[in-house]
Amino acid sequence: MIDTDLKPQAVGVFDSGVGGLSVLAALLAHLPFERFDFIADERHLPYGDKPQHEITDRVLTLSNWLHNKGCKAMVMACNTATAAAAGQARATYANWPIVGMEPAVKPASLMTRTGVVGILATTNTVASERFKNLVERYEPLARVVAKPCPGLVELIETSPLPHREIEILLEPLVHDLLAHQADVIVLGCTHYPFVAPIISRLAGPGVAVIETGLPVAKQLKARLDSEGLLATHPAAAAVGERVNFFTTGDPVAFRAKLLNLLGEEWADARIQALAV
Repeated sequence: MIDTDLKPQAVGVFDSGVGGLSVLAALLAHLPFERFDFIADERHLPYGDKPQHEITDRVLTLSNWLHNKGCKAMVMACNTATAAAAGQARATYANWPIVGMEPAVKPASLMTRTGVVGILATTNTVASERFKNLVERYEPLARVVAKPCPGLVELIETSPLPHREIEILLEPLVHDLLAHQADVIVLGCTHYPFVAPIISRLAGPGVAVIETGLPVAKQLKARLDSEGLLATHPAAAAVGERVNFFTTGDPVAFRAKLLNLLGEEWADARIQALAV
């Protein structure tokens, strides 16, 4: 059992950029008494096409910073980072609760009527051993067709969102999944929920599009509760006061993306530059 004096401490969350904001929104909604320290590692964006050793280095660097800051737990709000280095992070901080991302293959496999599940993800996530093992685990339930989406993260990081360019990139990928008879599409990157309406429109009404923000929030809540770390008193009146943002990029540019993706209620968000 971890020291319960840590209950009021923040939960650390990181992503390569703004994709983790989709997870943060679920965390804020599902854990109303928790506070969060969110890092956007924008100087090293995107992770999806980088060599594994570079991603691992960034994961351990950011994990170390959040751990030293006193965060009581950490959420790796990035599928690519989780696939590349969740094992190393957990081995380094064996007694620190760490929750990672995993494409929702299991629920998709239980939902499909055609027996085919499509997954949109980064190049590194699709190529990772962790992902291959996940797919093999549920192969008896459904056939998985995975499509890497190089360039999509960079477009989502653009403010305002370039909807037409995003649609042009996604159209052939979604249509290929439909050609394979996929009737469920899993969003295997935390950036992708921000373009879920485009994916749904391209796929049509008979195809379900699912993400993993809420399952991760539920997992974090269960983990904090089991460790005696779940906050029991309101963190702040306003949702914007519950998060400290840090970016290794430009705080002004990050604020613009934050407002574009999550709304004007974040206009007064605390955003600091981070040099790590």
